[in-house]
Amino acid sequence: MMTRRNLINIFSRSYSAVVRDSAELTKIIKSELKHEQNTLPYYLTKNELGSVGNFTLEWDKSESKDVVLRRKNEFGEEIAVSALLGPPIAEEEEEIHKKGLYPNTGLMRVCIKKPGLSSILQFDCGCIGKSEGGSEFSIQNAYYLPSSSSLGDSIYRGPLFSTLDPQLQDALKDYLRARGIVEDFTDFLLHHLHKKEYSLTSKGSKQPIGNR
Repeated sequence: MMTRRNLINIFSRSYSAVVRDSAELTKIIKSELKHEQNTLPYYLTKNELGSVGNFTLEWDKSESKDVVLRRKNEFGEEIAVSALLGPPIAEEEEEIHKKGLYPNTGLMRVCIKKPGLSSILQFDCGCIGKSEGGSEFSIQNAYYLPSSSSLGDSIYRGPLFSTLDPQLQDALKDYLRARGIVEDFTDFLLHHLHKKEYSLTSKGSKQPIGNR
């Protein structure tokens, strides 16, 4: 017959086993996290890539995912670029690693202001790594804004970029290249943004497991 003491002993042994298993699991998880923290992803093992060119890195807080760069050319034209990581690229993880690609796209917003004018040209762009190395950018939308306050959704910003004449699309891309949005610049952005994301993720994984 099962006595009360026997029941207590069984539950005590079971509880001890759970505690031991939990302690072992925590130990394993901590070991795995430490390994991950000390193992850089393949796309960050290279030295810092690319260059900001004539831009100045104005905003680059360690706790923030975005960056802001600015430059003013010899004609007084002001160019501001805000950027952050975009969605994952449309490739299987194995293929991404095999081709040495960055796992995410980069999103850029380029704003250009002419001296003496309140109007702004705004370009929403994406950049992506290439399998042969380097990177490339594309323009997703281009807007003419009468002033810096013309940012509401109700403001008409012009036709969809994809509906513009292909020659005009190419001309606008060349327009941005002439202002420093070149491969060296997007190389820097992709590498730097992925490094920031990895750093933020690593900091999060260093928190005590019980505090998450």
